[in-house]
Amino acid sequence: MNVRRCVVACAVSLGCVISVTANADEPAAWVDENLRELVELYRHFHQSPEVSFEEKETSKRLAAELRAAGAEVTRNIGGHGVVAILKNGDGPMLMLRTDLDALPVTEQTGLAYASKVSIRTKKGVQTGVMHACGHDVHITNQIGVARYLAANKDRWRGTVMFIGQPAEERGAGAKAMLDDGLFKRFGKPDFAVALHVSSDTATGTVGYRAGYALANVDSVDITMRGRGGHGAYPHMTIDPVVQAAHLVIDLQSIVSREIKPIEPAVITVGSIHGGTKHNIIGNECHLQITVRSYSEKVRKQLLSAIRRKAKAAAISAAAPEPVVKISEGTPSLFNNKALVGRVVTVFERVVGKDNVQPAEPSMGGEDFSRYGKAGVPIFMYRLGSIDPKRLKRYETLGQKPPSLHSPLYYPDVKMTLRTGVTTMSSAVLELLKK
Repeated sequence: MNVRRCVVACAVSLGCVISVTANADEPAAWVDENLRELVELYRHFHQSPEVSFEEKETSKRLAAELRAAGAEVTRNIGGHGVVAILKNGDGPMLMLRTDLDALPVTEQTGLAYASKVSIRTKKGVQTGVMHACGHDVHITNQIGVARYLAANKDRWRGTVMFIGQPAEERGAGAKAMLDDGLFKRFGKPDFAVALHVSSDTATGTVGYRAGYALANVDSVDITMRGRGGHGAYPHMTIDPVVQAAHLVIDLQSIVSREIKPIEPAVITVGSIHGGTKHNIIGNECHLQITVRSYSEKVRKQLLSAIRRKAKAAAISAAAPEPVVKISEGTPSLFNNKALVGRVVTVFERVVGKDNVQPAEPSMGGEDFSRYGKAGVPIFMYRLGSIDPKRLKRYETLGQKPPSLHSPLYYPDVKMTLRTGVTTMSSAVLELLKK
C-alpha cells in the first residue's frame, strides 16, 4: 500500500483546524483511517441545523472545509449556496451536490448529540430544528470526498465542482443557484452525482434506478366560493363546504379514470378549511392539494383536470367560479441511463454486487432534478443508513423504521459515511480517470 500524508490547515469560525489526511490510495481504506474525524464533523452539523434559506453558518463551515481541501470557493450563490472548484489538470468537469438545510422538526431521538436548536417560524410557531432528512450526512460525505480527492490527485484528472445547495426542502435552492448564473459563472459540468440517505435500508448498501426515480411535485390551492348565511336556512346560501366535499371525491376519479393505468400519478388533498362555527355557512372553503407525476404530459393532464373538476363543482351549485392557483414545485428526476450504468459497475466492485440494489421509483420530489433539466446528465443514488441489527429489531417488533422527516429518524453514521464516501469517491475516480 502506498502510504502518504497530506495536511492542509484552515482556521474556521469555531477556532478549530481542519486537516486532510491520507493513509491509503483506495477510498475504503482511506475512509477507515479518517472516519473518526468525519463522525465528529457529522455531529457538529447535526447539532447545528438551519432551516431553508437560513443556512448561513452551515454554508460558512462547508466553505471553510472545502477551501482547506484546496478548492477555490465562492459563497452566497442563490442565497447561502456554496460553489467550490477543485482543479487537477485537463479533463471533464464533475459536479457533486449536497443540500444544506434542515427541517422545522423537534428532535426526539434521545441521542447525546441531538439538536437543541429552536426557532420561531414566520407564522409565529415555536419549533425545534432537526436534520431529519439526513442532509448532515450529505454535507459530511461531500467533505470526506473532497478530502480524499485532495490527498489522491495522482488518481484522477479534471475538475470537481462541489455544490452546497440551500433550500432543498422547499424545492427552491437549485432554481435559485441556477438563476444566479451557476453554470454560466462556473462552467457547465459534464456529469452531476448526488446521494440521499434511505431510512429503511441497511448500512453498507446503495440503491439505484435508471430513468425516472422521483416525481414532479406541484402544489394546488383552490378556493371554493359561495354565499354565506345561517346554518338553519341553507336555502338562502350557496355552501362552499358542500362544493369542496363534492370536489374532494371527484378529484379521486382523475387518476383512476383519466390517467393511463401504467402512468404513475397522485392527487392528495392535504388540507381543507372552511367556516367558523357550527351554525354558520361561510363564504369560502380552501383546499390545499399536492400533485405528483413523472412525465410532462401526465403533469399537464392532471392540472388541467383539477381545474375542470373545481369549475364543475361550482357550476353544479350555481356558485361563483373558484380560484385555482398552481405553484410549480420540482420537476421529476430522471437519472441518465448511461451514467447510471457506468457508475453502478463501480459500486458493485467496491461494496459488492449483493449490496448494490435496484431501487423502486418514488413519488417524492428532489430539486437535484433541475440540474438535469438544465442539460447535465445526472445520477442520484440512495445510501442505506440503518444498521441491519436495528432493521431486524423493527421487523421483530412488527414496526416500520422511522421515515425521513420523522423526529425519531437517525442514521447509524459510521457505516453510512463509510459507504457514502467510498462509493462517491470511487465514482469520481471512474468519471475523472486519467
